[in-house]
Order: sequence, then structure tokens, then C-alpha cells
Amino acid sequence: MKKSPFVSIVMPAHDAEAFIVESISSVQQQTHENWELLVIDDASHDQTAKIVEDLMAEDDRIKLHSLPANQGAGFARNIGIKASKGDYISFLDADDLWKPHKLKTQLDFMAREKVYVCYSSYELMDEDGKSLVKKIEALEELPFSKLLKANYVGNLTGIYDASHLGKIFCPLIRKRQDWGLWLLAVKKAGGARGITEPLATYRVRKHSISANKWEMLGYNYKVYRKVLGFSALKSGFWMLLFLWEQFMVKSRRKVDLK
Repeated sequence: MKKSPFVSIVMPAHDAEAFIVESISSVQQQTHENWELLVIDDASHDQTAKIVEDLMAEDDRIKLHSLPANQGAGFARNIGIKASKGDYISFLDADDLWKPHKLKTQLDFMAREKVYVCYSSYELMDEDGKSLVKKIEALEELPFSKLLKANYVGNLTGIYDASHLGKIFCPLIRKRQDWGLWLLAVKKAGGARGITEPLATYRVRKHSISANKWEMLGYNYKVYRKVLGFSALKSGFWMLLFLWEQFMVKSRRKVDLK
């Protein structure tokens, strides 16, 4: 009998006591049961670490790494990636949810289609967990050239084959580091494939709506300049392409749930 793939799930967490039990529960409900969950507590001030410790006592697949000072989600994810032992590496933030068949669907698809990077559509809910009756629809084919224009990989759905690609880490920038990771992974894999069925649910937080858009654009520029090593002129050119893609093309991927 063929060995069941072992999946490492990396979950950064900061002051996540309100949501983390539900997020971890969505991992425990996976129909694919051969996994480890690496929770990286990024110097929380609340009961996040204590909650995870209590869950660890009941499920030895859950592991906790605590950081002494807040370093940001990218740094925390890298701690998890470094400690991971899985054939595949995937990600879930401490306030988002997976559908029970998420891992099995992707692993079966990747084995059948010989895919090394996979992601999917995902649904949206509000901060209280109520469905917004919307989804972000995944592209079925994602070449590196398309991902360069905007981040089409919902990080809560992304998974890569570390046994083939090796461990791929987040660039050490405070934000947009998930996009940087998927750019590196997709470039190395020669493309990614998307599953149009929603396999996860993203929690739209109130603070994320009011994020400083100019600051975020600055981090986009850093992806081109620092992560990909583009010249200042080339980075500026790609920023223009990004703005068009983000607001005129990618925005159309947000559609009503049927």
C-alpha cells in the first residue's frame, strides 16, 4: 500500500484567542489525517499559547513554538517551515478555516496531475463567522508571469510539494511576504494549478479593511525590488502592471456564491 503523504501545516498566531480553537478544529476535522500542525505564537499577550497547550495535550499532532518578541507573520511562518517534517507544506492563519476535505482534495489532485504547487478558491466570512455569500475564484492555471502581476494564491489554500521543491521560505519583509513565497515556489515549480471548488474560508477582519493602502503598495514594490531583485526602473514598471491587474482584472475573481 502506498504511504499516505505527510503534511506540515504552518499557523502563525498573534493574540488569536477568539478564533484559534475554531481554526485548529478545522484542521483536526480533515479527512486526510496524516499531518502535523505547527503553531507559531508570535508573542501573544492573550491566552493563545495556553489554548494551544491544552489542545496539544489531547492531540500530539499539534506543536507549539513561542517567540519571545513579535516578529510578524512571515518570520513566524519561516520558524514553522524550518521545523516542518512534511512531504508537503501548507498554511492556515489562526482566524481562517479549512473545509474538511481540503487536504485530501489537493493531495489527490497534485498526485494525479503531477503538480508541485496547488491552491484553490475560498469563501469569505465576516469577523463574527457569518458568510458574506462571496468567494474568491481561483485561476485554473497560474504561470509565474501571471503571478508577477498580482497575488492570485490565497495563502490559506496554498500547498507545495517540499519533497520535490525543497523548503521555500517567506522573504523577510513585514507584509506581502506570502506573495513573495508563492512567487518563489511557482517560479521553481514552473507554474501552479488552481482548484475552482472553495476549500477554505477567509475571515475578513475589521482592521484589514482600514489598512493603509499606500503602505501596502510600498511592500508590493519591495517584492519586486528586494525579493525578485528587479532594478528600480523595472520595479516601477511592474508596479504599474500590478495596479491595473489588481483593480481591473483580479477584482473580477470576487463573485457571488451560488
